[in-house]
Parts: sequence; C-alpha cells; structure tokens
Amino acid sequence: MIVPIIGNVTYSITLDPTVWIFDDRKIEFDKAFTGSIDIPVEENVSEEADKRWNRAINKEHIKPPVNKSISKFEGEKILKGTYVMPIEDFVNHAEAKTNAKTATLIVENGVDVTISLEELRNAYLLFAVDGKPVKKNGPVHFYHKDGSNKDNPIESVNKIVVN
Repeated sequence: MIVPIIGNVTYSITLDPTVWIFDDRKIEFDKAFTGSIDIPVEENVSEEADKRWNRAINKEHIKPPVNKSISKFEGEKILKGTYVMPIEDFVNHAEAKTNAKTATLIVENGVDVTISLEELRNAYLLFAVDGKPVKKNGPVHFYHKDGSNKDNPIESVNKIVVN
C-alpha cells in the first residue's frame, strides 16, 4: 500500500496513502474538480508571515498541520468520504533534479504511463473511497487536476519514477 517516488530526484521518498485520511491537505473527490475547494483564510496576516519567516530561518519544513483536533461528527464524516490528495508537495519534497523532465507512473498488471513533470505536479491521487483505502486497482488512482481523466483515471499506480 505504499507508493515510492524514485529516480532522478535528490530524495527518494515513500508515500503511505493509508495515513492521509486525517491529513488536512486531502480534498473531497466531488469538490476536487469543481473549483469549490475550501482554502483557509489567513486571519492574522502578520502572525502567519512571522511563522513563515521562522520556518525559513530555522529550516523547518512542516507543512501543513496534520491531524488537527476534530470533533466526533467530523471524524465520522471523514471515515465515510472519498478523497484525493494533491501530489505537488510530495514531488517538491523529493526535489526533482534540474534535468528531470518526465515521470513514469508504474502500474500493476498494466501499461506504464509517462507524463511530464508538470503534469505530475498538477495532479491528484485518489487514496480513499467511502473512507477506506483503495484496494481495488489501488493503492492510488491518478487524476489530472483539470479533470480531463475524471472518468478514466490511471489506476493501480504503485510507483512513480522521475526521469
């Protein structure tokens, strides 16, 4: 159930989609392609700027807060939803090398798909259906953020190789 990002990167990383259910970056599948994603509004701009400055100075790269306190109702709702995760943060953390131009999605029992690095950054990974990890054709399904393959995602993605 893990998805490594390997290849022409500074840091090979391993994604574990089973822990994303309580990650604040997840997006409800139904909202992901409609443009109605809720983005938190900064209440205190100077305080947030101060936090960003301190993270930059201290080389802290904790982004965003994960597993914030949630009510019982919210927890029950989360455990019944279908979610995607934007992949851009993970690709950025792996730090593709300057000569990297493409990525290959390695799929189980299928034809591997090569896409541009930009397409990889602008994508979602479906990781939960009805609050449960994707088991059928999993561990993740690949969707373009523009929704162009919403009805025909790349399924059974189990490795991402940056070329």
